[in-house]
Amino acid sequence: MILSELLSAIEPLEVLGRTDKEINGLHFDSRQIGEGYMFVAQVGTAVDGHTFISSCVEKGAAAIVLSKREYMAEKTQMDKAPCPKDTTYILVENTDKALGLLASKWFGEPSKSLTLVGVTGTNGKTTIATLLYKLVRALGHKAGLLSTVVNYIEDEAVAATHTTPDAIELNGLLRRMVDAGCRYAFMEVSSHAIAQERIAGLDFDGALFTNLTRDHIDYHKTFDNYRDTKKRLFDGLKKSAFAVTNKDDRNGLVMTQNCKAAVHTYSVRSLADYKAQILEEGFEGMMLSMNGKEVFVPLVGRFNVSNLLCIYGAALCLGFDELDVLRVLSTLKPVNGRFETIQSNKGWTAIVDYAHTPDAVENVIQTIREILGRDKGQRKLITVVGCGGNRDKGKRPMMAQIAKKGSDQLILTSDNPRDEDPKDILKDMTDGLTADELKSTLVIEDRASAIQTACTLAQKGDVILVAGKGHEDYQIVKGVKHHFDDHEEVRKYAN
Repeated sequence: MILSELLSAIEPLEVLGRTDKEINGLHFDSRQIGEGYMFVAQVGTAVDGHTFISSCVEKGAAAIVLSKREYMAEKTQMDKAPCPKDTTYILVENTDKALGLLASKWFGEPSKSLTLVGVTGTNGKTTIATLLYKLVRALGHKAGLLSTVVNYIEDEAVAATHTTPDAIELNGLLRRMVDAGCRYAFMEVSSHAIAQERIAGLDFDGALFTNLTRDHIDYHKTFDNYRDTKKRLFDGLKKSAFAVTNKDDRNGLVMTQNCKAAVHTYSVRSLADYKAQILEEGFEGMMLSMNGKEVFVPLVGRFNVSNLLCIYGAALCLGFDELDVLRVLSTLKPVNGRFETIQSNKGWTAIVDYAHTPDAVENVIQTIREILGRDKGQRKLITVVGCGGNRDKGKRPMMAQIAKKGSDQLILTSDNPRDEDPKDILKDMTDGLTADELKSTLVIEDRASAIQTACTLAQKGDVILVAGKGHEDYQIVKGVKHHFDDHEEVRKYAN
């Protein structure tokens, strides 16, 4: 692509050098830069890309996009050198935003050729995005998915490394979806991705809000910052788009303030455009009434009722027939690691769930308790839970408190300690318990041993909740990634 054409996607503050040259590639990682490439110097949390500008010029970069004016002086010095480098410097206000806009332009603005729906919130994003993708495909349309668990281009699985990929990978995947004939794309939109402008330049046709509870405070610093970042997805919607928001969450209507798009609401507690109630419930699924129509779904829990309402509302906003939507909803299975049930030959039930926030843990435990409450036998809930390292420390005592309150037996363990000492993480969790509560709580650092202990303690009719990792099949310990799968560990003792 000619540089001048690429630059039409942004509004540079200043350009030094030619713009009639060919650009061979685009990247923010200096290690990926080759002859004729454009390098976008991002100011990261750990590394400042501006410090790699000189090395990129030496590699033959044709253009440099930067936000720090002092580095423009390098261009002047290069021009005075005996063998001047023909590199164009483009000064912009924000290189993160510029990267998103440039990536979209580089890949031919693929989001404009798709009906793109973004899902944001603390919990439920993966379930909603994944089931919408499956629903639309079941209705006979080609679709793509961008999610925490895995990305899909029609039925081709592409490994996911982040909830929302970087702008170049993201637009590359959307381009592949368009080329594969996809008409729809559903994507999880994380607060990090919004804050870091990874979605800049994307043309959203719809946005869905799930809920907002404490998460990522280590990054956003305050809950208000976290909320306001999520809201930016809705603030940026065009008039022809739609927004579907959770009226049961106190931030649901906050999200759609100043939203130009058509706003629709869903609720299990109050008047809304899309409503539902549970008629019957068991570990195998629920009988629901959705807008007055009965449907059985193989998912469990009040939180999943909200998720299903959001999916139902989004599908209707996309123009699909209501009865067709309900028919497909009745066939959709839980997403990997989201309230997945494993039945033991010994008579106990294990549930593997991704719940890693206080609210998510509370929701899952409440759901299990509601089902167990209908049983007159003495069935116990044994919960295995930990907290990840290098993340919000403030939620650790809260999660221990919630898990202890709702469980008959609590086992605290390790969960992706990353660079932290697991003992320090467990100490933060046990700080949330009283001395009496600690006496009846097991603290087992090794997660495999913790799961084995839970399975050994479980009797016929009991339920084991293994929370925190869900779909993840690894543990990161001191920077090293080790294979670890909660499902595999539970199944060792299920037979």
